[in-house]
Amino acid sequence: MTGSDILEALQLPSASRVDQRVPKKLLVENGAPTAGDKRQIHDGVEELIWLAALKPNTVGVPAYRDAVREYLEIAVLSLALRPDAKAHRLTELVHRAIPYPILLIQSQDSVLTLSVAHVRWSQGQARQTVLEGSVVMAGLEAEAPNTTAFLSSLQLPQQPRQSLHALYQGWMERFEAHAAAQVTGIFQPAMNPAAAERRRAALTDHQRLTREIAVLRASASRETQLNRRVELNLELKRLETHLAEAARNF
Repeated sequence: MTGSDILEALQLPSASRVDQRVPKKLLVENGAPTAGDKRQIHDGVEELIWLAALKPNTVGVPAYRDAVREYLEIAVLSLALRPDAKAHRLTELVHRAIPYPILLIQSQDSVLTLSVAHVRWSQGQARQTVLEGSVVMAGLEAEAPNTTAFLSSLQLPQQPRQSLHALYQGWMERFEAHAAAQVTGIFQPAMNPAAAERRRAALTDHQRLTREIAVLRASASRETQLNRRVELNLELKRLETHLAEAARNF
């Protein structure tokens, strides 16, 4: 599977294609808050291509404006990373640098990852955008049973068309369904906004509990006092019960 396969699966109209290289200078100036981030961009990014611009005049979907955000365009980009690059951080930096919501196709050592993240107006800097929430990522494995269903669900004609924000939210909910499928083994997009919100909250809880369980399990493995190990194991069982409850809300 290649980035071209992903682009074909999206079924974007030819009028939306841009296919222009984005210079690293843009990322450094707009998305690198620290000297370390600047080095990561210079050393880790092989190439960044602006593949497509989804605008009202290229996809026939209205722009969106309210007091929180303005979605005049959705950008589809391809990011090629060098083998030693810190992929997660560089993916976040690209989402921060581009002042539009992005569907990012990231490749590193033949591994493909897609990502999305909502943006909103900054409360401290006029006309500047910031990420709203975390970057949601989906690793793609060609042989994984849910990969085909996930990619098919991203087809542009299947997304909501009320506005560019609604379209992007449609993609976001497919990414959340993909994240849930990594636990349940079943890819199933939410049937309505209420179900999507329940899944989103359950995913947040599941991710938090997974981190807490990993920390607690490591502590229990190092503990030498029997009474304390018993306490930690009881706490582990409690968290694992909550983890299972969160998964049932996927």
